[in-house]
Amino acid sequence: MNDSTFGRLFIIMIIAMTVLTVAIMILASLASSEVNAKLDEVTELDNRTSLSQRIAPVGQFNADTVAALAVEAVVLSGEEAYTSCAVCHAQGIAGAPQVGVADVWTARIAQGMDVLYGHAINGYTGAAGLMPAKGGNIALLDESVKAAVDYMVEQSK
Repeated sequence: MNDSTFGRLFIIMIIAMTVLTVAIMILASLASSEVNAKLDEVTELDNRTSLSQRIAPVGQFNADTVAALAVEAVVLSGEEAYTSCAVCHAQGIAGAPQVGVADVWTARIAQGMDVLYGHAINGYTGAAGLMPAKGGNIALLDESVKAAVDYMVEQSK
C-alpha cells in the first residue's frame, strides 16, 4: 500500500466518521425533543397536581359533628371555680386581693356584691392592679364566677 492510497482511505474514514457523528447528533436531537415534550407534559401535570394539593383545604367543617361534640355548660361551685382564681388571688399577683386577708377586702366588699361581680365577670383595671374578665378563664359561666366571688368574700371576712 502506498502513501497516496493510505491518504485517500484516511480522508474517506474521517469524512465517514464525521457524517456518522452528525447523523447521530441529529437523531439524538430529535429523540430528546420528543422526550422533552413528554417530560414537559408530565411536569405540567405534576405541577397542577402539586398546586391543587397545596391549596386544598386542610379539613372540612361539619356542623353535625360540632353539634354532637357540644358539651353542656356546668355551673361550678364557688370552691371549684376558685381554682382558676387562686392563680392570682392566693399570692396577690397583679394587685389581686389575697383571699383570707380581710384588710384588702373591706373596701371592696363595701362597694357591694354587684360591683364585685361586674369586675370579676367583665374585668377591671384600677390603681391597685388589674383583673382580666373571668380571671382569664373565658370558659367559666357567669354563675360560676359569681360563686367564686362569694367564696372569696366568705373566706376574707
